[in-house]
Amino acid sequence: MEISFIGLGRMGWHMAGHLANRGHEVTVYDPNNLAAKTWCSTFSGTVSTTLARSCAKAEVVMTALPADSQLQQVWDTCFEHLAPGTIWVDHSTTSAQIARELSAKGKAQMVSFIDAPVSGGTVGAETGSLTIMGGGDETAWLKIQPIIECYASKTTWLGASGAGQLTKMANQICVAGIGQALAEGLAFAEREGLDTKQVLDVMRKGSSTSWMMENRSEAMLNSEYNFGFSSTLMKKDLGLVLQEAQQLGMPLPVTEVVAQLLDQLTTVADPSWDWCSLMEQQRQAHQKNES
Repeated sequence: MEISFIGLGRMGWHMAGHLANRGHEVTVYDPNNLAAKTWCSTFSGTVSTTLARSCAKAEVVMTALPADSQLQQVWDTCFEHLAPGTIWVDHSTTSAQIARELSAKGKAQMVSFIDAPVSGGTVGAETGSLTIMGGGDETAWLKIQPIIECYASKTTWLGASGAGQLTKMANQICVAGIGQALAEGLAFAEREGLDTKQVLDVMRKGSSTSWMMENRSEAMLNSEYNFGFSSTLMKKDLGLVLQEAQQLGMPLPVTEVVAQLLDQLTTVADPSWDWCSLMEQQRQAHQKNES
């Protein structure tokens, strides 16, 4: 199948690679043309130098972009070049509103738009074990499900347009609280002079174990953050969550606190680092208390 993959960041790079390795004809586009050329030297595929050309012949268009504004820009550039019957699968984390809007615009031209945010981090993208949360036309979802299974171990259609993004928001609400709690727990163990490796070994076998603990605790203890899902993107995600919750009139006190901590994180951590660098803020808080 001819696929256009737009956005070769930390996630999209690997996802597009899995598609190529499974025999799909993949054309890639990224604003960083060097990244696209490097991808093609690693995998079998074609580089497109323009957005419009990247999707002109595609049966499926896939996007993995930072936010609403980038998705809207790509859509506006590509939409008129899409053939009727094209399925657009968006793996970005965006608002549910833009998913609904693009779905409605696509439907008028016989183009199906599927919102399909992902969970599992860069490790999941590398290993092809992501979780995909789908919203939109179910018939179109069933057509593209075997394709996204090239890089996902769990794929679920959750309902009408926007349902995938709303599910991702629920996921981020949970993971945000767990991530900050992990930073506090590890910093507490350090401050008390405990052997943190032993503490982790105990906790991993108890009720506090989590994906964050299994995949981020070592990095947090070693202050190694130059990977993964940036604090900038996590801050953006929680902003979407809080905006949606405000419209519902629903308080999210823990999520609000973590969003505020991410706002403050730039004073002690590089914004491009994985958001588990919240650990550094926790350490600094202890140092301030000592002084």
